Amino acid sequence: MKNKLTNKKKKIKLLEKSDRSTIVLSHGDGGFKTSQLINEIIFRYIKNDILEKFEDSAVFNSLTKKIAFTTDSFVIDPIFFPGGDIGKLSICGTINDLVTSGCKPYALSLSLILEEGFPIEDLKKILKSIRETISEINNVKIVTGDTKVVGKGFVDKIYINTSGIGFIDREIEISPEKIRPGDIILINGTIAEHGIVILSQRKEFNFKTKLKSDCSPLNFLIEDMLSVSKDIHALRDATRGGVARILIELAESSKKDIEIYEKQIPIKRETDGICQFLGMDPLYIANEGKIIVFIAEKDAEKVLNVMRKNKYGKDSQIIGKVLRKGDGKVILNTKIGTRRMLDLHYSEQLPRIC
Repeated sequence: MKNKLTNKKKKIKLLEKSDRSTIVLSHGDGGFKTSQLINEIIFRYIKNDILEKFEDSAVFNSLTKKIAFTTDSFVIDPIFFPGGDIGKLSICGTINDLVTSGCKPYALSLSLILEEGFPIEDLKKILKSIRETISEINNVKIVTGDTKVVGKGFVDKIYINTSGIGFIDREIEISPEKIRPGDIILINGTIAEHGIVILSQRKEFNFKTKLKSDCSPLNFLIEDMLSVSKDIHALRDATRGGVARILIELAESSKKDIEIYEKQIPIKRETDGICQFLGMDPLYIANEGKIIVFIAEKDAEKVLNVMRKNKYGKDSQIIGKVLRKGDGKVILNTKIGTRRMLDLHYSEQLPRIC
């Protein structure tokens, strides 16, 4: 076992030599290289006590309430896909990063980087989608923005950045630091649809599927959950790197072992079949409307019932629990009765999925 680990480390070092001087695709896929880029390069220059918590929104105190602030950039390819587009995604992505801190969203910024020659009709479709998504969220406004146009070939069609701010009641404390032994782990529905849909739209694959992206705003779902329980300890949306990446991050942050039951993880039959055919693990495939919830055992069923009444939580399930002992591992109980540890992939299966 020791020799295998040593050989694996040697292989990683050899791979690292080739991408130390330039950005490579795997720096942006949510796996090992993303963590390396953040920790060894970005944090070298701008690290602070808020950023190093690795939470989806920065939370800091105001005079009356806590404030949540987050930002995200969207470079998805293709920009239109079944179930959404880059406009809808840019709003849902930032809103979901905000609300997983327990806040009520208040305002957003919107910045567009457009390629010379980008069709105005496509821009109109994207802006319409943004407007429709904002109207579903309700009581949130885009309050500032910026637009840049660059020469042909300097970006791919359109990139979008959104930032968001919201307010958190002082009694709400949602953070990996709050995870406790015995906590129950929930998810609000079926996994891996977004990543598979994006894959189906790319020329190199171009297979047919009836699946649609799960891209959706989760503010009202989380609001409903918080209305019946103040013992929600951690929330995270399972985007790049999928459910596996989020569970690994939360296990490491809380320094607690997590046990997950593969049989209880909801997945559509079509999604599962495509993953098996392509040799991909659905646990590592991106979602854009799924949250992982860590909650005190006494409130788990109550919150689960509330989740199932919301259209974005109707397929919610219990998928695991936090163990009494451990130091930050994720253990998967497989469908065939074996147990294996989940770890971060060195390179992700699918770049530019958000």
